[in-house]
Amino acid sequence: MKEHRHFIVHKPFGYLTQFIYNGKRKQKLLGELFDFPEGTMAIGRLDKNSEGLLLMTTNGIVSAQVRSKKVEKEYYVQVDGIIDEAAITQLKNGVEIGLDGGKYMTLPCQAKKLDTPPDFPTRTMKIRDDRHGPTSWASVTITEGKFKQVRKMTAAVGFPTLRLVRVRVGKVCLNDLKAGEVIEVDRFDVTDVG
Repeated sequence: MKEHRHFIVHKPFGYLTQFIYNGKRKQKLLGELFDFPEGTMAIGRLDKNSEGLLLMTTNGIVSAQVRSKKVEKEYYVQVDGIIDEAAITQLKNGVEIGLDGGKYMTLPCQAKKLDTPPDFPTRTMKIRDDRHGPTSWASVTITEGKFKQVRKMTAAVGFPTLRLVRVRVGKVCLNDLKAGEVIEVDRFDVTDVG
């Protein structure tokens, strides 16, 4: 029986969550970070402009378990403006976002304003400076994972996302993993489910 391999990655800003890119413009790909074995797949994606925790595996069954709606995914989101309790309440209750040319109502989730900004290193591409107005941080924890969902959710409540960092998938946390760092683990302890 084939031994499967599992990896915890801190996906840096500007990298695509894929190994092959057939477009014309040169892109940074995950395979540049580590010599992943053949058949490695990302469990859920982070878009090019998003950062943080990415789980990778050679086991499709594990991938399906982690992507299930039973596993929480927590994001720290820097937004344009000072997010207020009304917006946080809207996020918690679910908001309508555009999806596949139609409308989609997100499931209720956990959300809170972060009183102190997280201690992330400065991003390789500057967000913007204070002349453009204040920013604030929130934590949003969802169990689904629609295309650019968290970005669409914060925009829907009037606070567009400037920076998005996934910090947790189930029980697996980003902790002090540095951008671009990859560690191999025996398994993912994401949840008591299954």
